[in-house]
Amino acid sequence: MGAGYDLELVNLTKKYGDTLAVDSINYQFKAGSYVCLLGPSGCGKSSTLRMIAGHESVTDGSVVLDGFDVSYLPPAKRGTAMMFQSYALFPHLNVRDNVAFSLRMKGVDKQARHAKANEMLELVDMTQYADRFPAQLSGGQQQRVALARALVTQPKVLLLDEPLSALDPFLRIKMRTELKRLQRELGITFIHVTHGQDEALALGDELVVMNNSVIEQSGAARDVWAAPKTEFVAKFMGGHNVITFDGGKVALRADAVELSDTGLPATVTAVEYQGGHVALTTATTAGEEVLALVPEATFFQSPKNPGDAVKLAWDEGRLHRLQS
Repeated sequence: MGAGYDLELVNLTKKYGDTLAVDSINYQFKAGSYVCLLGPSGCGKSSTLRMIAGHESVTDGSVVLDGFDVSYLPPAKRGTAMMFQSYALFPHLNVRDNVAFSLRMKGVDKQARHAKANEMLELVDMTQYADRFPAQLSGGQQQRVALARALVTQPKVLLLDEPLSALDPFLRIKMRTELKRLQRELGITFIHVTHGQDEALALGDELVVMNNSVIEQSGAARDVWAAPKTEFVAKFMGGHNVITFDGGKVALRADAVELSDTGLPATVTAVEYQGGHVALTTATTAGEEVLALVPEATFFQSPKNPGDAVKLAWDEGRLHRLQS
């Protein structure tokens, strides 16, 4: 990997008829980083990923990889590989042949492509299933095969389109660990589209939050979460209250709100026990909703119920001004 940037999007635009799906976005992906593209449905994140992959034509702007504009190259010639949500394995081919398929298309001889496929299966811990067919595998195993098949071409950038959405929650967390490990071992850039902020925070070195076809905020995962720039990012990333304070809008982390003897009067509207803490939803006299995450031990010293009057307090240093 060269230092600096691997992949750059320059004024990248996608229109479907009169509909603008991606509106002239610019972004430089750091080489060898795990980047999560996230946002609500229809924000443009999947269209962006598919344009990088070459599965979607570019209306305007360009996709630059290693200094070359690859916008008009076919997917197989770009140096990227894509792993789809549906895995799309060939049912009539065994696991080894599924992984070796793109090498077969390139005319690599059987011995060489099988050797490479075996190497990839070892990487994703699927060696013992090499002779099985997709129908004989669980969802998590099929996913590993799809991953091996994407990696066999030795891409500079691996693109993942909501790769974990079909898995049950337990397996999803297991696969997150696996993806992070693979990315670190391979040292290549992973670009992962998701609408789940938990997944994005768990995986991404950097986050690119999209909304309404543009990049709303990007940066290191912790910075985006702790210092949202806009009301949209604060609400979408979760964990923050957006309230009016001193005539402006501010974000306030839910874990920074405490119950106190003095403070902002509010009424408890909902109480949800969440293990280590209790989520207390309250309504202020101004009608704004404020969520407080109270440590479980603190809460049970004097439990509250919906309808109870409480006072909310926080350290003013925890208030974070929003741009809009």
